[in-house]
Formats: sequence, C-alpha cells, structure tokens
Amino acid sequence: MNGRSWSRAAVAASIAIAVSGCSGAPEQPVTTPARSAPASTAPMGPVATLGEPIELTTGLEAPWGLTFLPDGSALVSERISGEILRIPAEGGAARRVGVVPGVHASSEGGLLGIAASPAFATDRTVFASVSGPDQNRIVALTIAEDHGSLTADRVLLDGIQTADRHHGGRIVVGPDGHLWIGTGDAFEPENAATDNSLNGKILRIAVDGSTPDDNPGPSPIYSSGHRNVQGIAFGPDGTSYASELGHRTWDEVNVLRAGADYGWPATEGIAGSTGEAPIATIHPDEASPSGVAYAEGSLWIAALGGRRLWQLPVENGIANADPIAHFVGDFGRIRTVEVAPDGALWIITSNTDRATWGGSTPRTGDDRILRVEVRHSPP
Repeated sequence: MNGRSWSRAAVAASIAIAVSGCSGAPEQPVTTPARSAPASTAPMGPVATLGEPIELTTGLEAPWGLTFLPDGSALVSERISGEILRIPAEGGAARRVGVVPGVHASSEGGLLGIAASPAFATDRTVFASVSGPDQNRIVALTIAEDHGSLTADRVLLDGIQTADRHHGGRIVVGPDGHLWIGTGDAFEPENAATDNSLNGKILRIAVDGSTPDDNPGPSPIYSSGHRNVQGIAFGPDGTSYASELGHRTWDEVNVLRAGADYGWPATEGIAGSTGEAPIATIHPDEASPSGVAYAEGSLWIAALGGRRLWQLPVENGIANADPIAHFVGDFGRIRTVEVAPDGALWIITSNTDRATWGGSTPRTGDDRILRVEVRHSPP
C-alpha cells in the first residue's frame, strides 16, 4: 500500500466511514462539513530512506514508553506490569530496573510514557505518565546508580481524569526544557472542549511541576480539543507536532500552537469546520497513530491498527510530500518510535498488549525493539 491513502486535501462529505480506531461504546459521529488541511508551499525533494531493521531485544510484555540515557542505553516502560526495564545501547537482554508504584492497568491505562531528565547524569530523574485507579498523574522517579532499583519521589501533576480508555500518555522533554504531555478525553468527548478539564489536552509543565510563565493561561493546558494524543515530537526549528487517534473517520497529525483548539469533539480530522486544521489525516484502520519522532526532515509515526511505520516529510510545520508507509504488516502493531543518540530509530512493537486498535497475535519473540538507520538523501 502506498502513502497516498493519507489525505492532505479536502474530502467529500459522503466519504465512507472507516473502521473505528478505538473500540468501546459508540461516540457521536461528526456531521459538520469537510475542510482542507493546509496546502504545502514547500517543494517536494529527496526524502530520507530507511535501512534494514536490526533486532535489539525480545521478550517484552506490553511495552509502551522509551527514553534514552546519557550512556546510550534506553529505559522502556511496560504498560500492564508497571515495570521499567533497561536495554543496553548495543542491544541485548532487558534488565529490570524496578516497578513504579500505584500503577492501575485498564484496557489502555497503566504505566505509559517515560522521559529522562535533561540532567539525568546528575539528578538520576525519569518522568512517567501513570494511570491510577482514581486519577492519572505525572510522577518523578529516581533511578539508582546501578540501574537496579527506582524510587517514586514526587507527583508533579495530578487531577487528570482516568477511565478504561483514552489516557493519551505520551510525555516528552521539549527543546524548552519543559515537559509536554498528551492526554486523552477519558472516553468523555466533552472533556476536550472544557477549560476546567486536563483531559483531551496537550499539557506543558516545568520539570518541578510548576506552570511555565509563557503558557497561554495560568494552568498546565497548552492546547485543547484533542481526542487521544499518544505522540509528540519536535522539529529542529522548534515546531511541535502531535499525533492524535480519531474515532471512525480520521486520525490526524497536528502542529501545536499555544492556546489553540483542535476541534474535537465537533470536528474529527478534516471532517468538520472547527478548530485548527491538521497537516495530515489518515483512516484509523491504516494508522491508529501512537508514538512520533522527527529525523532527517520527516516525522516517523508508529501505527497500531495500521501495523506499519509512516513517514511524513515536513518542513516549517507543513507536510511537503505524500506520506510513505514502511514495514507494512512486517512486525505487527507499532507503539513507539524514538531517535537514539546516534540518529537511528528505535521501534517498539505492541503485539502482546491486549489494548484495542486491531490486536495482533504475538509472534515468537514478541514484543521486541528494532533499530533502523535513517539515511539522509542529499538534494
């Protein structure tokens, strides 16, 4: 399948509705008129290509988040067990670091995204997105010097509504040094459009849990109108991008702007007229996007239901070429993609996870982490 199924143009209102990207009780369908994504003004040129995948580790159970440490090794979170594991920089068997306390696993919740502190070499801190039985929260953990244990130090942010589904859960450290957090609407679409709810939002907080002075308001909320954000990445110019799981018509990729509304639940993707338009959309059965990374002029987008890795060439916040699909069906569902210190992509599969978005039958060795080199294509 080629990448042209991902539309950046207006779509007829009569388009057939695709398979839902997330099962459960039905939500109200979007009925507002279709709109167009922003048109590209950048010329299409050579784009980066990928090398052959190399297997780094196997035998993971419902892995979710991934973050790199200064020595090139990586930590990976397991959603259901609540464990954090360490993977050597050169690959090899995963070693247990410890269990994050207070993790409550549900259909989609548990221990989700993790991000190492920019000062990890001295403060040994890792931030995590945790689903609890009563609310979701962002916590700071301290990793022991020998990577053999962890301590839950403090809660940076709580009050995020929990549910069986739609937790969001991605957490990254932006180029501004702050934590950027994607939340889901907790399966209550109206949360995304409600100012007094932290759900269905992009949140931005300092690493001490305080609200940055340059947030659009006095709360952690950076943007609203999101259904379920599981991917956040930054371009070299500081542009912030996010992937968002749609309902039955469109998943989307957005450029994040302070104080902006992205339309959910009145608008889904380009089906509707409210909020900021996405820079790209795709049918949920070909994506159900999770993690996002930026490397060599492209966004690399993990697809769960679509069982592939999408490449979306971008420049200055605009998609400037048709998306390209990689590894279609080769490894099953893909949950997370991150850029390693050497510039390669590390990709986490998600076939042992019992969550929705098109479950895959685990294969021998699942789940696994793969390393893929990104090859620059000169102009």
